[in-house]
Amino acid sequence: MIDYEEELKKFEPCQEMADVEGAIYNRELTDILDVLQEMVKDNKDKRNIR
Repeated sequence: MIDYEEELKKFEPCQEMADVEGAIYNRELTDILDVLQEMVKDNKDKRNIR
């Protein structure tokens, strides 16, 4: 039988995963809302030019 409490005491996170997680969270990622806001802004700018 596996002693889960004992296994959790031995657990050490993988350093590569910590590095990847840090790289992902430190980047400014554009989400769909940012894209839509930029499209609306561009559309308004084009209307004001005409």
